[in-house]
Amino acid sequence: MTQPAYVQGTLDTLLSADGSVDPAALSLADTTFVVLDLETTGGAPDGAGITEIGAVKVRAGERLGEFATLVNPGAALPPFITVLTGITEAMLRPAPPIETVLPSLLEFLRGAVLVAHNAPYDVGFLKAACARHGYPWPNPRVLDTAALARRALTRDEVPNRKLGTLAHFFRSTVQPNHRALDDAKATVDVLHGLIERLGSFQVHTLGDAVEFARAVTPAQRRQRHLADGLPHVPGVYLFRAADDRPLYVGTSKDIATRVRSYFTAGEKRARISEMLTAAVRVEAVECAHPLEAEVRELRLIAAHAPPYNRRSKFPERVVWLKLTAEAFPRLSVVRKLTEDGATYLGPFSSRRTAELAAAGVYDAVPLRQCNHKLSLRSRTPACALAELGRCPAPCEHEITPEEYETRAALPFRTATSGDPGPVVDAILARIDTLADRQRYEEAAVVRSRLIALLRALVRMQRLEALTRLEEIVAARRDDRGGWEISVIRHGRLAAAATSPPREHPRPTLDAARLTAETVLPGPGPAPAATAEESERILAWLERPDTRLVETSGDWVSPVRGAARFTALLTRAEAAASHQDSSVRLSVSDRSDDARSHRL
Repeated sequence: MTQPAYVQGTLDTLLSADGSVDPAALSLADTTFVVLDLETTGGAPDGAGITEIGAVKVRAGERLGEFATLVNPGAALPPFITVLTGITEAMLRPAPPIETVLPSLLEFLRGAVLVAHNAPYDVGFLKAACARHGYPWPNPRVLDTAALARRALTRDEVPNRKLGTLAHFFRSTVQPNHRALDDAKATVDVLHGLIERLGSFQVHTLGDAVEFARAVTPAQRRQRHLADGLPHVPGVYLFRAADDRPLYVGTSKDIATRVRSYFTAGEKRARISEMLTAAVRVEAVECAHPLEAEVRELRLIAAHAPPYNRRSKFPERVVWLKLTAEAFPRLSVVRKLTEDGATYLGPFSSRRTAELAAAGVYDAVPLRQCNHKLSLRSRTPACALAELGRCPAPCEHEITPEEYETRAALPFRTATSGDPGPVVDAILARIDTLADRQRYEEAAVVRSRLIALLRALVRMQRLEALTRLEEIVAARRDDRGGWEISVIRHGRLAAAATSPPREHPRPTLDAARLTAETVLPGPGPAPAATAEESERILAWLERPDTRLVETSGDWVSPVRGAARFTALLTRAEAAASHQDSSVRLSVSDRSDDARSHRL
């Protein structure tokens, strides 16, 4: 029989079943502890090697029970272990094997917090034994008295954190002697002494004790009171400075639990530690459901630009790629979208990304790249691009406005609102040509342009499909059996509500619509909200458990729109990030092309 693999964990992995602290943890006085000690043959845990188990169950200072037994390890006992513990092979020979002892021990541990001195060692042997003999490990919460002592006691008080030293310091009634039950009894006295000390550190619950044993900074411990009194509901939280300025804005399905996590050892970000030092209070904004919380977070970050938020701070700093409305149109990077008859693509998060997408367009269609305002009457000297055949030279009237519109401008206009196939085909053909000539670095540059262009096209067409609708009312079940209801107008969250469980959601839905925000649309794919807000709404609407209740029109995308190139975009991005060093796009990636393309 093959033994299951076992890897010993660190103390952090033993703290709880899910790696988190229960916000409703009992006070230490009401918590049942099983204080355990093992004697072993030494070495690493492999499912065997346990020679003795001692455990004491206590609560509120009262001993509730004891568990003690010798264990036959099924192997020879090293002489130094006999010298250290006084346990001999003759004592172990009639003892039961560990697989016989485990059921009773696991039952003794049920519902209690496991306490041990240097807990990873003892827990490691027990977990390995359970894995070897097919018993599920119950994942109890674990407290390590050695770790607690390192945090609660100074070097002036105790020279080390050995069990014998701590037992002497706390005047234990039993001195440890390397026998399991006596060592467990000594650990009980050490635990009680440490619990008395923890009160001066404002540690009163099991959750506090678990976190205290971990590496929490003084600033986190000092500011932990900021999480007091916060609600366990979805919403937004704001850390505020002494002058009431927002320092950081975040969102969570459970505000109280999320804010408490900032004061645990799991929070290691330097900028957040700096923020906690400056914060004086935390403000909670309760929301109907998580989507409203996400949207409110985006709006608050945009409104206040908190210094410790890195993302979504300046949504107005987007740019657009504009095809100008003139006789010989050209591409221009602009900061505002207006209703001027021009064709726009975007929004882009930076000018560099917009220029990269524009370069992809130039690879596909012969749009002029100069900034001159051309006249239909007089000629302008041509640039080098005309001599290289990269521009049809409208400046010298080598092409009529009608031909220029058909060959250069129309493919771009069609790509933004309909089928980008001709543009994509032309870029892929250029990549093929460069690859065939072994000009791979140039082909990679063109590939990056294709990625930037396709991302923008897919994003804009998805946004436009949603934002052109005057209203969408949608709902999804929440965890309590009620309904999360959202009223969306032109891609903006206009109202949010949650209907109670076991009640028909229609009254709540009707009330939400009547009180919803009036939304007047503007131009472009994000006419009434930021693109990021509309995309968060799209992600919520596209969840399989979301139901569309009512819509003001058809929610549709172009039949041969940019979305059909999603697989192509994914493959190109994988190749660009070196996830696939030999990417070739097959017919499954291109719904309109059976050729393979090297990316």
